[in-house]
Amino acid sequence: MKAARLLTPHFGPGPVVVSELVGALAQVPRAARSAMSGLRAAWGWADAPRPVAAVDLLPERALAGDREAAQVLAEVVHRALLADAALYDTACAYLERTPSLEATARSLFIHPNTVRYRLRRIADVTGFSPTDARGAFTLRVGLVLGRLADDLGDEGADWPT
Repeated sequence: MKAARLLTPHFGPGPVVVSELVGALAQVPRAARSAMSGLRAAWGWADAPRPVAAVDLLPERALAGDREAAQVLAEVVHRALLADAALYDTACAYLERTPSLEATARSLFIHPNTVRYRLRRIADVTGFSPTDARGAFTLRVGLVLGRLADDLGDEGADWPT
């Protein structure tokens, strides 16, 4: 990313998307696909940094029809949270009903401090914080994609394109 920041001024206007580092030549096509998908989807994130990592554009890429991004996001968010029912329920209550600690606590019949703790755990497990706008957006998209994948029989055979 440091090298990309140094080169960005030499590019024209618009987004600059950086793929993940790869360790082998065989991984280059996948990295290039993620960068190209990110370039197409970067316009969906109005405040995206320049340069932006393709992985940071997972929700936009998934919404733009990138099946691989949708599967990764469903795995990282939905399936990771399903491993702990309390975290999953807290994420759903907080993100989809009301982004309020007190209201979430009331709906789950738990103490607000427990909600705070679980929100921190959600951030630890997924890498996305439900208390900031970008993290909440990514988590919500990941939860929806995970539910769709489960409903479609998983493994992406019938994944929406």
